[in-house]
Amino acid sequence: MIESILAWAGTHRDQAIWLVPLLAFMETCVGIGLFVPSLMLVIVTSVFYANDWANLWLMAGMALVGSSLGDHVGYYAGRAVGHRVQGWRIIRRNPTRWERTEAMVRRFGPWAIFIGRFLPAIRSLVPAMMGVTQFDRTRYTLLDIAACSLWALGLVAIVQGAHQLFLP
Repeated sequence: MIESILAWAGTHRDQAIWLVPLLAFMETCVGIGLFVPSLMLVIVTSVFYANDWANLWLMAGMALVGSSLGDHVGYYAGRAVGHRVQGWRIIRRNPTRWERTEAMVRRFGPWAIFIGRFLPAIRSLVPAMMGVTQFDRTRYTLLDIAACSLWALGLVAIVQGAHQLFLP
């Protein structure tokens, strides 16, 4: 699948930059994020940077926006459906991830937003769980933007590190 994405990006360079926020959104959006590996965003961003197709800081900013939008979809879905989310087929198929997410939210509270941001296995579930618990909206948004900002800086570090390691 990644080969197809990169092939498309190579022939559509003007539009390809929009893959960055789209992939960031998809990997963090509740439900979809369980099937979209976070490595896809790292690979796409790395290829774009290595080929000088896009500025790394621009891509990090776009990834920040995409990931925060995905988080907010999950958060508001969680608020809207409450504990009924546990009955969703997608959650029933991954009960261990949901249980780990719930335990982490109960144990760490607001810090779960930061912790979950850096754990790909539950990244898309933490926002929904925060919504289910009716966590304050404004506080959630501020903490999520801060967590996504740190995550975007991590993306920059990974891409630059890989670039220096593999392309001296």
